[in-house]
Amino acid sequence: MAISWKGVFPALTTKFTSDDKLDFPLFEKNLKAQLDAGVDGIILGGTLGEASVLSNDEKFALVKFAAEKTNGKVPVVMNIAEGSTREAVKLADEAQKHGAKGLMMLPPMRYKSDHRETVAYYKAVANSTDLPIMVYNNPVDYKIEVTLDMFAELAENKNIQAVKESTRDISNVTRMINRFGDRFKILCGVDTLAMEELLMGADGWVAGLVCAFPKETVAVYRLVKERKIDEALKIYRWFLPLLELDIHPKLVQYIKLAEQEAGIGSENVRAPRLTLVGEERERILKIIQNGIKTRPSLK
Repeated sequence: MAISWKGVFPALTTKFTSDDKLDFPLFEKNLKAQLDAGVDGIILGGTLGEASVLSNDEKFALVKFAAEKTNGKVPVVMNIAEGSTREAVKLADEAQKHGAKGLMMLPPMRYKSDHRETVAYYKAVANSTDLPIMVYNNPVDYKIEVTLDMFAELAENKNIQAVKESTRDISNVTRMINRFGDRFKILCGVDTLAMEELLMGADGWVAGLVCAFPKETVAVYRLVKERKIDEALKIYRWFLPLLELDIHPKLVQYIKLAEQEAGIGSENVRAPRLTLVGEERERILKIIQNGIKTRPSLK
């Protein structure tokens, strides 16, 4: 399956049972809600997916399950976040064997690679697979920026096709377009900048709060692309207090609580993360419940 890298791509959370096992029935319930809302692809094993505390076997089990349940309706993309080039190449191969149709890739983890090393890392994986790749460019959280000069070198690999733009600088959308035209598809990776980046020419949205509010997320994307800006703004302004849950270190706990309140998830997380308690939980719950109470009517 070729990937157009356009539209809404949820970065799905990983569902856990109360005894810390993968909760496939609940994962399927959320996945169905995403598909029913009309998302264009799904991403597994990202930050929201708690990839750092999943075993490789668990990642591949999720990919296989999602590939079976989506049944070709949308592409399943697996995130790669590894410290070793050799391990990243191995995971790309295994992801494809288990049904992934694309990869999202962070630069090397833990070691702060320089320009040459970062490019070599991406190229090594790209040369090892024919899966399409989206570069995850998030220097704020992961400390390595994939610069425009790096993208110029990565453009030689035809299967490096897109970027999850998480630099927090919406001008980067224009810089990418000015330099590369449509060579790389651009997907906003920061919920609170999504409408802004879509208006500046981004092709899609790798979304977080979509996990709890899939219909509203898809509605904002489609209305912007149809140039129905006033209609999109009405939803987006309602959405912003919820979208801000995506830019906090505890985004996993916050978004999982939102999923639970929306009836399509649970707040179970894997240690060292802990579920929210006390004043913090009440504060976040109030934001979520107010959002649900004032949820806009969609046409």
